[in-house]
Amino acid sequence: MKIFFYILVFFLPVVVCAQQNLSKSSPLDYAWKNVGNAGFSEDDADYVSLAFSPSGQPYVAFEDGGSSSKATVMKFDGTNWVEVGIAGFSSGIVNYTSLAFSPSGQPYVAYEDWANSRKATVMKFDGTNWMEVGIAGFSAGIVNYTSLAFSPSDGQPYVAYSDWSNYYKATVMKFDSTSWVNVGTAIFSGGEANFTSLAFSSSGQPYVAYEDGGNDQKATVIKFDGTNWVEVGTAGFSSGSVLYTSLAISPIGQPYVAYEDFQHAEQATVMKFDGIDWVKVGTAGFSAGIVVSLSLTFSPSGQPYVAYTDYGNSGKATVMKFDGTDWGDLGNAGFSEDDAGYVSLAFSPSGQPYVAYRDQAHFHRVTVMYYNAPGGINDLQESRILLYPNPATEKITIELSGKPGESNLTIVNVDGQELITLQITEPKTQIDISNLFSGVYFVRLTNDRTVAVGKIIKE
Repeated sequence: MKIFFYILVFFLPVVVCAQQNLSKSSPLDYAWKNVGNAGFSEDDADYVSLAFSPSGQPYVAFEDGGSSSKATVMKFDGTNWVEVGIAGFSSGIVNYTSLAFSPSGQPYVAYEDWANSRKATVMKFDGTNWMEVGIAGFSAGIVNYTSLAFSPSDGQPYVAYSDWSNYYKATVMKFDSTSWVNVGTAIFSGGEANFTSLAFSSSGQPYVAYEDGGNDQKATVIKFDGTNWVEVGTAGFSSGSVLYTSLAISPIGQPYVAYEDFQHAEQATVMKFDGIDWVKVGTAGFSAGIVVSLSLTFSPSGQPYVAYTDYGNSGKATVMKFDGTDWGDLGNAGFSEDDAGYVSLAFSPSGQPYVAYRDQAHFHRVTVMYYNAPGGINDLQESRILLYPNPATEKITIELSGKPGESNLTIVNVDGQELITLQITEPKTQIDISNLFSGVYFVRLTNDRTVAVGKIIKE
């Protein structure tokens, strides 16, 4: 089974994440619920990709069996799922659809384009019609695993993919407002790159994770430093071979990767780069059984969540979150009616997790579900962090609304290295930062109820 990956949006600083006003009939309804009708697409769907518009509407892109396997995008209007433009708007069959929103709020879709020799094409919706971004089929050759994301620094769309014209190695291209151009060297992975997953740090650096054929099919992450693609830590850092690599970058700038882990019975493992090494996030192989189609993202408050097809639960959809110590199920494991394919996870701007997937219980059509919990999910409690002065030279004051209790404070640099760690118990704390170099840093405060993240500039 092949899969594409959803690309993430980060929020700094963290604000209150209010629960959506969705109807509930009893406490038993506080679980995973359908968004609109289950199986709402016209026919079977592949390569399902979920994203939220800036206004908070969920959108899905997919290869549409009801429109000759062309690309279709649909959105939820509050009552029904409706087509965005026309169904089947691409000129031919598509694979590996990847959906993302531009900073101005336009939906873009990248895909492998069979009408253009299976090369990469990106289209956007201008409010009336779907139109090509640059030329169709802009890559040098056939592509797999297209992954689309927007740079937070310049707002340009980037696409990562496995490049058949260059021995299946990884390539990243961006649209410079005129044409698609290579980002750095056209090919930069050591060997064949599968399951390419693209994400940006908040400072605008593109990162790519992939299954690395040059390192025994283990996981590798690389980033573009402005001139070259460089390895993040060690290439092939996983303990064994991997599939379905999914990359996300935390609000404090640490890259995380989720994958199917062959060293641990093909169960789910997540690792993060702590600025020096890749380390496991909780226990390796934490899922109930074999997983495929992993989708990793962060809640607005900074907790990592992973969704996947769960063969420990009959191939149904499961979402797990990391509470700082362990991975635990969000609601029931295996909450979908039946087998769930092409699982895609995203958070609404109000902080609710949504999952889209190909739904075997409804003839392989698209279903979207959201987690409906009383008072919101546990990590979305009110927590506002105030940092001043900002910029600062010698000391900063960290002030929280309410009583923080005993909390762990960490200051990290843009590479994810933890430079200052301490425990605080007061609502207002002063920290000496005189020994830090000039630059941008992230402040993360965690306790058993909340996660708060802020950004400071050291002059």
